[in-house]
Amino acid sequence: MIKKWDVVIVGGGLAGYVAANYLGRKGVSVLLLEKSSQVGGRARTVKIKQNFFNIGPHAFYSKGQGREILEELKVKLVGKSPSRRCTLVNNDQFYDAPFSPISILNTKLLNWHERFEWINCLLKINRDIPIELEKINFQQWVEQTASSESVRSLLYTLGRLATYCHAPSDTAAKVIVAQMKLAMKGTLYLDGGWQTIIDQLHQQAVLLGVQIQTTATVTEINFRGMQAGFHILLADGKEIQGENMIYTAEPNKLNTLLKQAPTKKNTFYDRVMPVTAATLDVALTNLPHPKQIFSMGIEDALYFSVHSASARLSDQGNHIIHVLKYLSPDVNINSKEIKSELESFLDKIQPGWQEYKVNSRFLPQLIVNQRLPKIGDEKKLESTGIPGLFLAGDWASADWILSEGAIRSGKRAAMEIVQRKGRR
Repeated sequence: MIKKWDVVIVGGGLAGYVAANYLGRKGVSVLLLEKSSQVGGRARTVKIKQNFFNIGPHAFYSKGQGREILEELKVKLVGKSPSRRCTLVNNDQFYDAPFSPISILNTKLLNWHERFEWINCLLKINRDIPIELEKINFQQWVEQTASSESVRSLLYTLGRLATYCHAPSDTAAKVIVAQMKLAMKGTLYLDGGWQTIIDQLHQQAVLLGVQIQTTATVTEINFRGMQAGFHILLADGKEIQGENMIYTAEPNKLNTLLKQAPTKKNTFYDRVMPVTAATLDVALTNLPHPKQIFSMGIEDALYFSVHSASARLSDQGNHIIHVLKYLSPDVNINSKEIKSELESFLDKIQPGWQEYKVNSRFLPQLIVNQRLPKIGDEKKLESTGIPGLFLAGDWASADWILSEGAIRSGKRAAMEIVQRKGRR
């Protein structure tokens, strides 16, 4: 006899673990399947030569619902908010970024008329998101909001910083502006990296009785009806049964896995495009220019930050730096050229850094978020059409992406299952 689980969760990242913890608290039997040998997904932190590297630069929203949910699950977030002092680079010229009241007054990037326009833009972002934004893309919103090209460039830069998205004509203004608003309220760099979140969620899930299986690759999902539920086949030949399922893995693999379904497959999942970036992660024994800890390119979609300036990320006191290039969805990746571009940007900010390098890691096409948020996505994410199949992940929230989308959707899926079981 094969045990029938109340819930089978596919994917051991943030969304999967949040859902598992809420379900475990309700006494629901849960099996969590993770295809990798390690849990955590893109929230994993790798320790290399006593240095902690997140998978690219990670910042946790200080005031988001995601933090409230983790605190509700007794997860402790230990770290500090990074400085808002930022240097903007444009045509090899350096400018103070107008991200604080003092820098707005001091920056030479904007004239006085543009400074007032920029202030109005920031005030507009912090207002409630109007329903009209559902119908326009981010580029249209920027063009409606600012007339100055300098201010528009700043809005695009801030949009990239808050969302990692570099496709203003393709992305939904409602989602991008909402993430910008949230990012402006502050972020945290976490001591020990994001693995600390996963470790706490994992330990609590185990204590709640959640069963976790790694190196478990799902190859088939068969829906057998309301009473029989789901029959799941793994790559090693094992069979699993579940009354309900939460799918948190790649959206464009869902239809391939679904072998039987009562309704027509939702082809939207096949067309979802990921948000990607190239990242160079570096550990240095010394910073040649210690005051330069946060910089961004304006015309060049580049990012630099010393994360160890706000978080403990090295057992040896090294400086942990992330340099990133935001990639357009249609970009042709040339790893050698992109790595050279990232190293050149680091040369501008920290000339002579190579002398102090302990180690580095280059990821030419990192998936930052599984869904590039587009206009109308919310309608296509409303329901799977399959009773008992629920979606969670950074791609499965209609209005949010990144960790905020993953955590919110993880809780939502768990609560929907609890309600469903209560009605039966």
